[in-house]
Amino acid sequence: MIKVSRIYDQSVDSGQYKVFVDRLWPRGISKEKASWNEWMKEVAPSDELRKWYNHDHEKWSEFKLRYKEELGSKTDLLKKLKMLEKEHCTLTLLYSSKEEKYNNAYALKEILDGFSG
Repeated sequence: MIKVSRIYDQSVDSGQYKVFVDRLWPRGISKEKASWNEWMKEVAPSDELRKWYNHDHEKWSEFKLRYKEELGSKTDLLKKLKMLEKEHCTLTLLYSSKEEKYNNAYALKEILDGFSG
């Protein structure tokens, strides 16, 4: 199972494997307080795509297509995430955006749900 949670919401069960999937370090979180198991910034959207999207809901569908296209060259990372899901039963993708639905972690979850790699 793959879940998505905001990094600032500490309601994530400790039994889950947590991967922070943003390119930039989250504001207000010290390295000592980082509560994830792994930071996989390589799977985050490129700076160019992130800036183009700018959390504009009208661009959401196009953002997901472009993001999936970017991830086409990173199938090794997608396979790793799927492996982590299998090993830990629950994989939680963490993000820092204030946007709680239209963000890269939700797009990544959708991509992983359809990934057969």
